[in-house]
Amino acid sequence: MKKTMRGVLVAMSILAVSGAHALDSGVFGAVADLGKAATLSEKDVVDGSRKMMVYQDSKEKVAPAGSKYAQRLAALTSAFTREDGLKLNFKAYLSSEVNAFATPDGSIRVYSGLMDLMNDDELRGIIGHEIGHTKLGHSVSAMKKALLVSAGRKGAASSGNSGVATLASSELGGIAESVLNAQFSQSDESASDDYGFNFLKRHKFNVNAMESAFRKLAKIDGGKHSMMSTHPGSAERADRMKAKAQGK
Repeated sequence: MKKTMRGVLVAMSILAVSGAHALDSGVFGAVADLGKAATLSEKDVVDGSRKMMVYQDSKEKVAPAGSKYAQRLAALTSAFTREDGLKLNFKAYLSSEVNAFATPDGSIRVYSGLMDLMNDDELRGIIGHEIGHTKLGHSVSAMKKALLVSAGRKGAASSGNSGVATLASSELGGIAESVLNAQFSQSDESASDDYGFNFLKRHKFNVNAMESAFRKLAKIDGGKHSMMSTHPGSAERADRMKAKAQGK
């Protein structure tokens, strides 16, 4: 989801963990030029996403295990660490921002501001929506685009070099920002809404929670500044989820 919920709804310090040399190998070495970046495999993207999330988690205030937010999130998600063929990991960020996002490696991050706003089933619905972005490939596409943009900027900045230099540690922040602020298409958002609805239904939770979650988001700045405010707005999405719950 984008930064102002992703977004739904986005938004990572690799050096502190692996050292600067870590950025000279693996997926980042694979984007040494645009040609390679354009042909990144899904595994490359997932590996890069994992490294990006180490960086992002180091920049955010992660809720400690004993906090009410970490405990609530763990209780809500303990049964879903392996969901629909995905290996997922969950953390809460201590921030008033109403936001959540998912990345290709299966990381799902939920902001305490969102947790304060939603009841348990509404939060599960949002989490299901985020799982949908990963399962349906939307997050993978956003990550690939971010890597291409980063590689392209490198190429433009280099002189007398036909290739693009290996990504530097300073680029991780830009890549993370691009991924977490990615704007998904209307069809992607609708597909993830449906996935979230079906997630609730599959696990026998209250499917009406998708509608009520969107109603709450629509009240934030008139539905124009929430994580799910675009493509279409939260109110329209709430109406769609209501109809879906009624079997229409």
